[in-house]
Formats: sequence, structure tokens, C-alpha cells
Amino acid sequence: MKWTDVREIGEKLFETHPNQDPLTLRFTDLHKMVMQLEGFDDDPKRSNEKILEAIQMIWVDERD
Repeated sequence: MKWTDVREIGEKLFETHPNQDPLTLRFTDLHKMVMQLEGFDDDPKRSNEKILEAIQMIWVDERD
């Protein structure tokens, strides 16, 4: 997975952290969680606030 795979990342985060409220996470913590996902292989510096926000919103959609 790469940073551009926001849908896949959001879904995987929901699967691996079903009890976590993504809206309470700081972006620095979200960044770390993405980096730790199995299958994620991208440069940590390629993320930005827009990407992290998109991941967060998909995670929220999955949860709801």
C-alpha cells in the first residue's frame, strides 16, 4: 500500500483498530498507525494533512 491508497488504508485501520475513534487521533498518531500496517510500504515523508484527513474520513465512514 502507498499513501495514495487512502480507501484501503482507512478500511484496514478500521479492521485492525475497531474500538478506536479516529476523530480523537492526532495526525501524528494516525501517521504512525498507517506506517505500522501490514503491507504498507511507502516513504513516511510522502504523507500530508490532506491524505491523513482523507484516511480519517474513510475510517469514520467504515465505523459508522
